[in-house]
Amino acid sequence: MSLSLQGKTAIVTGAGRGIGLAVAHRLVERGANVMFADSDEALLEAELGSDLDSEGPIRAFAGDMGEKLAMANLISATLDAFDRVDILVNAHRLVRGSDPLDTDVDTLDEMMRQNMMSALRMSQLVARRMIRQAADSVDSDEIGSIVNISTLAGSRPIPELLGYSIACAALEQATRGLALALAPHRIRVNGVSFSSVMSHELKLALRERPELRDHVIAGTPMGRIASADELAEAVLYLTGSGAGFVTGQILTVDGGRSLVDPVSTKML
Repeated sequence: MSLSLQGKTAIVTGAGRGIGLAVAHRLVERGANVMFADSDEALLEAELGSDLDSEGPIRAFAGDMGEKLAMANLISATLDAFDRVDILVNAHRLVRGSDPLDTDVDTLDEMMRQNMMSALRMSQLVARRMIRQAADSVDSDEIGSIVNISTLAGSRPIPELLGYSIACAALEQATRGLALALAPHRIRVNGVSFSSVMSHELKLALRERPELRDHVIAGTPMGRIASADELAEAVLYLTGSGAGFVTGQILTVDGGRSLVDPVSTKML
């Protein structure tokens, strides 16, 4: 199984911090050219710093990943820098609480726009580009790979995150639907659902309430919190040739959490 991504170009959204940042760096380590995309320009500059080089494998793009124009500009910037797109990782997420008995419509719309529609639209735009590239790679078994990042909120009820849960569930269904639609074009679409992983959100929660660490660990059969790099390894597998016959799957990375009690906001 080859894990080399030499000659490949990837776009990673939500790459300014946490899981998205870890995924983007891991793809670079495996030889890919990577466009780090995030809504926070200052954060990208702080994280990447001297790694931003017009001749190197890393570029950065700042824009609202919920906006169609920003998505189109992101793809254009990637093509200007690297001429092609082979991998898309939709790691951009926005998490907000909602009252399950009185869900604010605007909040629900925002959760859908930022967590599901942004990934769906990016996938559609990138897939069209991949298909156009196929004319130059007719002998290849695969012309592209798309990975959507979700959480167990998509499959396990979390009432206090109702809007976010609905968006995650919709994203996982969109992943399966796109996998079927794009399989004839030799584009694979998969997802990674996580819990008990040191995401940006969990890190913030632990700063405010350090005692939550013991709660998370106690609720995870493997007895620890995984690093963002460990989740990045799962994404790396799905983007590589070793997963060449894997599509339409949601790979769960949670240390066994989904096998036991329902998850809560503390697990995300």
